Amino acid sequence: MSSISWPALPPYESWRGTCDTLHAHSQLLGKLGVALAPPEPELQHAALQLTGRGWETHPIPAPDASGLLNIALDLRTHEAVVEFSEAPTRRFPLTPDRPVADVTSDVLSAVRDLLGDFEINLTPQEVPWEVPLDQDHEHRTYDPSSVETYFRAALRAAIVLAELRAPYRGRSTPVNAWWGSFDLAVSLYSGLPATPPSNDFITRNAGDAQQIEVGWWPGDARYPRPAFFGYAYPTPDAFSKAQLSPPGSRWDNELGEFMLDWDDVIAASDPHMAALEFGRSVVAHGCTVCDWDPDLANSAMGEPPPVI
Repeated sequence: MSSISWPALPPYESWRGTCDTLHAHSQLLGKLGVALAPPEPELQHAALQLTGRGWETHPIPAPDASGLLNIALDLRTHEAVVEFSEAPTRRFPLTPDRPVADVTSDVLSAVRDLLGDFEINLTPQEVPWEVPLDQDHEHRTYDPSSVETYFRAALRAAIVLAELRAPYRGRSTPVNAWWGSFDLAVSLYSGLPATPPSNDFITRNAGDAQQIEVGWWPGDARYPRPAFFGYAYPTPDAFSKAQLSPPGSRWDNELGEFMLDWDDVIAASDPHMAALEFGRSVVAHGCTVCDWDPDLANSAMGEPPPVI
């Protein structure tokens, strides 16, 4: 892994316009999942995926069961893509600097042409702005070079997270691309329920099971630089009282998470193994202080190894 180049990713503020525009585009994909996909525990039906071409929905069954719908942000060709198993693919450019409102209108029109009318909430969530996506002319900056650098970094992070979750023998998620927080994350579950910390829709549904989550984001206004992160829910008092590995890992009191900055990762002799070490350290520590089944904890470290 050490021979594979990991790109330097700039601080959030230096590409904020493009990052926020891309984030806003991802919200449309997630909201289509919410509106059209069959509901799943912990809002998994609303999660997106990062693939070799960009951010995508999982295949969504048409309401009349006539086929499967997939919507993507192709970060290689810089297009929004609407695919339906029973119709030709439709593509809409994200450049040059097209407003979120215009892209939203194109995508919704195409989906409604294929599936008929449906209700969808276009108010953005978990972001500082409130203008509905179909009225958002502010977010329009789209620099292809910045997007390509982000995409290369995101793919490296996704590969680490996939390797982290692979041996775990309890319930786990795939590597989810979350459009609210604009991050990538994998969740491991103990199998026991938890009481959500609040009654709002997202928290009530996402926080109803014991879990350890490890993820990555490109930075935002709260934490303006790219980083890996990890936390446990529910969070015992002892969770923050640890020094995880590799060097550079630290607890952030404001976020309530362990952090490992991207710059520390790419400075390592083997960035992939440094990031994976961080994830495994979070999981091992979380399983211990949260008193999870030791067999689950061991499986996350590859013991016993998967059957080949």
